[in-house]
This record gives sequence, C-alpha cells and structure tokens, in this order.
Amino acid sequence: MTSRIRILVATGVLAAALWAAWQWAAPSSSGPIILISIDTLRADRLPSYGYAAGVTPAIDRLASEGVLFEHAYAQSPQTLPSHTSILTGQFPFEHGVRDNIGFVVPPEVRTLPQTLKANGYATAAFVSSFVLRHQVGLDRGFDVYDDQLPPAGPDRPLGQVQRAGTDTAAAAIRWLQAQTSPKYFLFFHIYEPHAPYTPPVIPASGDRYDGEVTYADQIVGQVLDAIRARGDYDDATIVLLSDHGEGLGDHGEEEHGLFLYRTTIQTPLIIKRAGGRGAGRRVAAPVQHIDVAPTVQALAGLAPPDSRYGRSLMAVLDDAGTLPAAPIYAEAMSPRYHFGWSELYALTDERYRLIRAPRDDLFDLSVDPGETRSIAADRPQVQAAMRAALDGLVASAGVSEPAAVSAEDRQRLAALGYVGSQTGTRVRAASDALPDPKDKIEVLRRYQRANALASEDRWPEAAVAYRALLDTEPEMIDGWLQLARASERAGQPAGALEAYRQVVTLDATNAAGLTGAAAVLVQLGRFDEARAHAELAIAVAPAVAHELLARLAVQRGDAAAARTHAAAATAADPTLPMPAFVEGLILYNQGAFAAAIPPLLQAAQALTQRTEQVADIRYLLADSLAREQRFDEAVPWFTAEIASFPGHVRARAGLAMVFWSTGRRADAVSAVDALESAARTHAGPEADAAAAQLWAIFGDTGRAAAARARAAAGGRTPR
Repeated sequence: MTSRIRILVATGVLAAALWAAWQWAAPSSSGPIILISIDTLRADRLPSYGYAAGVTPAIDRLASEGVLFEHAYAQSPQTLPSHTSILTGQFPFEHGVRDNIGFVVPPEVRTLPQTLKANGYATAAFVSSFVLRHQVGLDRGFDVYDDQLPPAGPDRPLGQVQRAGTDTAAAAIRWLQAQTSPKYFLFFHIYEPHAPYTPPVIPASGDRYDGEVTYADQIVGQVLDAIRARGDYDDATIVLLSDHGEGLGDHGEEEHGLFLYRTTIQTPLIIKRAGGRGAGRRVAAPVQHIDVAPTVQALAGLAPPDSRYGRSLMAVLDDAGTLPAAPIYAEAMSPRYHFGWSELYALTDERYRLIRAPRDDLFDLSVDPGETRSIAADRPQVQAAMRAALDGLVASAGVSEPAAVSAEDRQRLAALGYVGSQTGTRVRAASDALPDPKDKIEVLRRYQRANALASEDRWPEAAVAYRALLDTEPEMIDGWLQLARASERAGQPAGALEAYRQVVTLDATNAAGLTGAAAVLVQLGRFDEARAHAELAIAVAPAVAHELLARLAVQRGDAAAARTHAAAATAADPTLPMPAFVEGLILYNQGAFAAAIPPLLQAAQALTQRTEQVADIRYLLADSLAREQRFDEAVPWFTAEIASFPGHVRARAGLAMVFWSTGRRADAVSAVDALESAARTHAGPEADAAAAQLWAIFGDTGRAAAARARAAAGGRTPR
C-alpha cells in the first residue's frame, strides 16, 4: 500500500498517456452536451447516494439512466476555484484560481467550452452566482454567457448575490428552444441549496437544507424536461455534479470553505451517456472534478485537454478496465487568505484520506467514512508516504501572494499612519508556522454567531461580537472587514474607519480595506485622506478607486479631474456608467436640474444591466425630476434607489416629500415610518434626524421630538 502511494504522482501522468491510445478512439457522440452544477450539494443528501429522507425524483431518474460515481471529489470547497477546475481539467495551483475573491482565470488557460466551440458546438452558460460573473474569465468560449443577476447594493455579502434557480432555468430553456442544431454545449448552474436555506416548502422533518435540495431537483427537472421536449435527451451527454458540499455543523463547520472533510469535498457525479450506455452502473473508484473535462472531450471524440493530472473516465464508463493512477487532490486556501490560519491540502485514495495541516489528519475511509477519528499516529508509515506524495505535488505550487506594494505606495501608507504594514506576511509564512484551523473551531463558532447577528440586522450587537473576537484573533482580516461593515450599519463611522485601517495594516493591498476606508473618510468629511486612500486602491481596485476619486473631484469643484477619473473607472469596468453620472452630478450641483436629467437618466438606465449597483445615480435623477415638478416620474427612481440602498436617507426623505407635496399624505407618513425603521437597521442617527425634520414639516411635533431625541442618543431610544 505505502509503496503505491510513494509513486502515485510520478506514475499518474505516464499511465494516463499510455491509456490515451484507446480511450480517445472509443465511440463518440456528436449530440448535445449538458453540464449541470448544483451549488453546495452534498452527495450524502441524495437518495441515489443512500439518503433515505431525500426527495429528488429528477436526479434519481438521471442516476438510473447514467453512471453514478460513488466517490467523486472537488478540488476546492469554494465556488470559483472548483468550477475553474471543472471547466479546465486543472488543479487550482495549475490554473491559478485559489479563492472566490481576487482571482481571475488567466487568459492562457484553455477551457472546455473553448475546445467545444472550436469543434462546431454552439455554447451557452447560465449561472446563478455573482462569484461566477463573466469578469472572472469563465465566459471564454461561450457564445452566450448569461450572468444576469438581480441588482444588489455593495454592502450585500457575495454569498447572497444570486439569481433564483427558476429564473436561470427559464433563461436556459429559452435558449434551448431557440437552438436549430443538436450539437450544443449547455452549462447550467443554480445556487440552491446554498445558504441561506429558504425553500418554498419546508419538509416535515423541518430540515431546510433538504427542502432546498428538493427544490433544486425540481429546477433541474425543468431543464431536463425541456431537453426531452426537443427530442435531444436520448442523444445527449449529461453530466450532473456539485462544486462542493456543505458542513451542516459536521466538524464544527456550518457552511463551507474552511475545511477539507468529505462533507464539503465529496460531491455527486452522474454521467448519462448518449443512448443510455452503462445505465444504472455505479463506480466505486475515487474520481475528481479535473476528470470531467477530459471525459467530456473523450465522449465528443476530441483530443484530451492540456491536463497533467485529469483523466478520461471512459474505461469505467465502458466497464472495460480500471483508471490510471492519479493523485486525488484538494486544497482550502481561505483559512490563510481570510483568517490568518494555515491553508489545508488533501490527498485521497481508495482507502485513506490525508489532510495536510500543522497537525496532519489521516482517516481510514473503509471503517470511518465520517472522518471522526484521525489515525495519523497509529499509521505513521501511511501518513508519511501520503505526506511525501502530497508535499511533492504542491512543492512548486506555493501560495499566491497579493500584488506587491511599490516603494512610492509604502511612503504614502506611512504618511497615512500605516507604519510597519505586514503586507503578505501571512502568505509568505510557512504553513506549519500558522494556526491549525481545526484548533480554531470555537473561534469559528464565535465568528458564525457574530455573522448571525449581522444577518438579523442587529448591527450594534454584531459589532460588539466581532470586536470581542478580534481581541483574541487580531490578524483575522475577514473579522475586521465584518466589524467595519457592522460599525457602518450601526452608525459608528469612527469604529468602521478603525477596522478598515486594521485591514490595511495587515494587508496594504487589500482592496476592500482601502476603498472602505476612503468611503468612510468621505462620510467624516476628511476628503484629503479619502483621496489618498482611493489613490492607493487604484492598483488593486481601479474601477471603485476611480469612481471615488471622480466623486471627490466633483466635490472640490475640479470638473476636469472628475471627468478623467470617470473615464478611467469605465475603462476598468465598462458596465460602470461614470462619465454620464459625473456630467449629471456636475450639472446637479450647479442647480441646472433640467439639464442634469438626460445624463443621469442615461446612467440610471445603464444600471439595469449591472448587478453591482452604484449609489446616488437614481436618487439624483429622482430629485432632479422632483425639482422640475415631474413627480410621477420621480417616484419609481426614488423607489429603485431605496431597493438597492435601504439606508439611503436622502432617497427615503425625498420620496416622503414627493408624496406629501402631491397630496398622498398616507403614503408620506408610511415613507417616514419606513425611514425610522431604516434608522434602526441601516442608517442610524442620520435617518432619525431626517425623520425629525419631516415630522416637523408634516406638523407632528410629538413624533418630531421623539426622532430628535433618538438622533441625539446615537440612534437609540432614550430611557
């Protein structure tokens, strides 16, 4: 056993090459190819994988008509790295995408859709997560890459920016119905059952995750039915998988991203072949995501992709042999990038799983499939052999570092008080010198409890919880970012600024820290410092940085600089309508409201094609319309601003005034009620102060006095 492990990496490539002589000569299909990814789906929550409580008739049917892989593994417990491995056939350290944030697919990395398109396939993708937006580079090779997500304000967590699976399915079905050729590749991705779990029907057990899985099955069933309706199903190759699983409390992890236990790394994998070949077969041999692209290309009769470790699964699909040896590998980089702890690596074979950490874990899956007890100390030879193989695999990979800080920027940071910035130290540190994530379970639970308070809009309490956590975990960048967000929402800008400054101290290239600090400094009226932070952010977040600099230039009356930064922002992100916005903002500030309307309207209309929304554009348009007595036109733009930015005080106040001015008194009162509610969850004392002014205008002196008292008390009801 141990001798096999020692030569695993070295022999895998040779065996795969020898295997190629016959596997690409196997019978191929020129029919449609459909790749279905159900985000965050645990294999052991499907009836086809032995889960008695599950209800998934569409997936059950697909499994009965295809080949089911009992032990399929993801390369990462995160959405973007995992999907990149699926579509490239490469490990994360090969394609370079190591985290959901801050990485894009390098242009030289070839993807499965690029190969299929070059061989005559019509290609389309329909995705449901912001993490998979086209800017990350997975759109290459697709004729259509539909990532149209609902509008979202910038303070909404990435994990909550998603499109309903039913809407994604409807878009995919429309594309299917318009196809004239049976030779197409469809990549269909839904975000159910990703947290938060909000299924339309909660099962009798009360398990919301199970409800989400059932709902995801219904959505997938709609797409499969559309393929059947076209008459394509029998000739189709259909691959169904998940990018990763979900912790659900096992091993102390509620969701995913931190650990490499099978709960988050083992995924379903079902391949239905054209003509139903191999229907009902189950394969016990371990396989992995990087095997998908080679297998699809083999099924299409195409040459293998440039994948050193990915294997075609044709041998087991045809039940004609065994698979060539290959390392079954996974990595979790988020502990290092986001928490300051050691990253994790895993290697798996038919019996054992090693998780490399400051203290390795070794599990015998034949007797402990739930990985409840590490036997690393009991099987030192197995542990040493697997550790050597894993170390050899990742020896040249390293940990991707953030962008270097120039000498000039270091001087700027020093001038702003960031002395001794620890840029990149956690990345360059040896893994074993950092904390072991499994020793931080209680820290993780405390972090999750603070996140729960934030999700309930209990911002002051969340801020207290994050601060208490950071007293013992001062290098947790994600904790500081969450504290900054909670402090802002609690109406504590000074606390938010302190937290953002801690982020920049830990990582001087952190885009969220630099731009967040700049935005808070604007709120505090410290415009020169805000401009300095935004200038530092240009190298790492050019679109956001130039947007901030354009606004600051308008504020100080420098129209030329504002236009220059607006153009630079749009050059960095073509969906950002900054030139039109800046023109409208300049005119608005001059009191030329009628002239401001056309450019602001142009900018507002451009936002309808953008997921990440931009503050103030629709508010300024609405306010300009209202000042021109075009009240009916103003209302929907005020409403749209509030929908994306619930804490936008001026938009709420403007809407209330329009209602009052047009005789809609009940609506005006309701709008101020909503403004006071926003004060408690989104806007703080500023909203109470605005409510006090509005109640005074409306003649309600009692409510005006109460609102003034709350504003003076910092947003709290005085006792």
